[in-house]
Amino acid sequence: MVAFNQDPPPYDGQMDNGHVNTAYNGDAPTKAADKEREVQERSKAKENDPWAIVELVEDSGPKWSDMSTSDKVKRVLLNTAKVCTALGLLYMFICSLDFLSASFRLIAGKTTGDVLNNEYVKNPIVGLMIGILVTVLVQSSSTSTSIIVSMVSAGILNVHEAVPMIMGSNIGTSVTNTIVSLTQVGDRNEFRRAFAGATVHDMFNWLTVFTLLTIEIATGLLETMTTAMVADLGWASGGGEVKLLKYLTEPFTKIVIQLDKEVLNAWGTGQGELANETSLIKRYCKKECIEASTTAPLLLTQTGASECEKVGVPHSCHFLFYETSLTDSQVGIILLISSLLILCTALVFIVKILNSMMKGKMAMIIKKTINADIPYVPWLTGYIAILVGAVMTFLVQSSSIFTSTLTPLIGIGVISVERSYPLTLGSNIGTTTTALLAAMAGEGQGLVSAIQIALVHLFFNIFGILLFYPIPFMRFPIPLSKKLGDTTAKYRWFAIMYLVVMFFFLPGFIFLLSLGGKYALYFVGLPLLILFVLVVILNVMQSKCPQILPNVLKNWNWLPKPLHSLSPYDKCCLALPCCKSCRDATEESNELEKVEVEKTTGIENQAYDSNDTRF
Repeated sequence: MVAFNQDPPPYDGQMDNGHVNTAYNGDAPTKAADKEREVQERSKAKENDPWAIVELVEDSGPKWSDMSTSDKVKRVLLNTAKVCTALGLLYMFICSLDFLSASFRLIAGKTTGDVLNNEYVKNPIVGLMIGILVTVLVQSSSTSTSIIVSMVSAGILNVHEAVPMIMGSNIGTSVTNTIVSLTQVGDRNEFRRAFAGATVHDMFNWLTVFTLLTIEIATGLLETMTTAMVADLGWASGGGEVKLLKYLTEPFTKIVIQLDKEVLNAWGTGQGELANETSLIKRYCKKECIEASTTAPLLLTQTGASECEKVGVPHSCHFLFYETSLTDSQVGIILLISSLLILCTALVFIVKILNSMMKGKMAMIIKKTINADIPYVPWLTGYIAILVGAVMTFLVQSSSIFTSTLTPLIGIGVISVERSYPLTLGSNIGTTTTALLAAMAGEGQGLVSAIQIALVHLFFNIFGILLFYPIPFMRFPIPLSKKLGDTTAKYRWFAIMYLVVMFFFLPGFIFLLSLGGKYALYFVGLPLLILFVLVVILNVMQSKCPQILPNVLKNWNWLPKPLHSLSPYDKCCLALPCCKSCRDATEESNELEKVEVEKTTGIENQAYDSNDTRF
């Protein structure tokens, strides 16, 4: 019965349980439970996704309004101390990168100049590998491109020979952030993200070089275009140097070590009196003006100033490694060890502080802002990120510093790999300003050629961005870097092998092969290149269209296992006594991954169903 003026209960057509109202039907609670279970499964899937942005933990402490005055003061002081400590550690991290760069330069010594003056540099492949080696040796693409520009300005290299070397410098600069990613090897997922964030730079540079170097060899696109741009250039000699971040770091780094950049450039060009210097450590920090001749008085110039000769003042420098009995290589090794210790320590504590600070509503707002898209025009977000990366790199005057600072943030999940990609592309644009500034220090025809090779560097990066960013399908560096991240998360030793092979063994092997002449380079290098291309094509076809391949080529199982799997090498690496801790951690994690929680189905009690809320 229905009371007067009362709406009847909704009728759903189901009378099997004797109820008309669905409030008494077991279906409604079941649907709610299903919906709740679906939400939980989605959140669990997101938690299990190693590439997902890490969810920030809500601040479990008391609310600000509920806190007493003393508690508020304590929280403010604690957060201020964390921010100041993080900034101090970031300062030490940046200084450690400067020490790392100085150590590589000291260890390399005159090898940098010898590599650059190789007679086989006319071969574009050799020039590319030389560019990689020089940048790895000096740990700075800004320095290597400045040396190359100086050589072009001095007439030692022509633009045609310098183009592949400039391309190689782009690849070599990404070794620093790859090294930085190794500091997060302790946590599997953090290491996965950090290594992917570091190698997305590598993948972009390698793909851009493969594409544009092939086009350059076939058509001379960059050389022809920049030649037309500087054809009517009539600038006077000038030049300059921008120091922004250096003003903050140099007061500390100069206390430890100072290098003579004029000697480094002289070793690269092989010209001038400083080319015969045996040490890169600065000898004179002050110069005084003395008479050119002791018998003749000072000559007056047209401006009224006296002509004199500037001579270095002995014992005018004051830094830790000044006038020691150690050689450059010994100082470089000490600096290398010290810089790596400072770098690792600073990064570990930075990550811990950031993890402790990434709580509360403000942190959630900051994190969402970094990874959010612009409303209504989401496609514009990436281009703004490119601009931000270019400006920040220009400010710090080093793409290595900028990308290395991003790496730990990617590792802890604050920035996604997808968002770090345009920031990295922007840093490639920003680092070209150093070569442009160095080019303006030339004069005459040298000035024109130097500006041309600097423009080659700029347009090489611009064309690379146009190839591998505007069309989402063409953003190959992102999936490639994630594949490397997954591999290194499973086989952590693979990161070291990747670093050694890609930045040392491969360029060094091709460089040594070039010493045997062009026939050795072609008859050995060309078949290996063809084999590599075929393997890449087959891998793509196996994943995208295996149906068109014969059965034997649908996988690599027909090959011996060491030729298509890293498992045999993993067993060898983990069998080493020094890797015992890694082996134990790996086995424990594998055992944990195999644990499954079985859902009770009520088979033992047929009257019970875990999904049924009715009795």
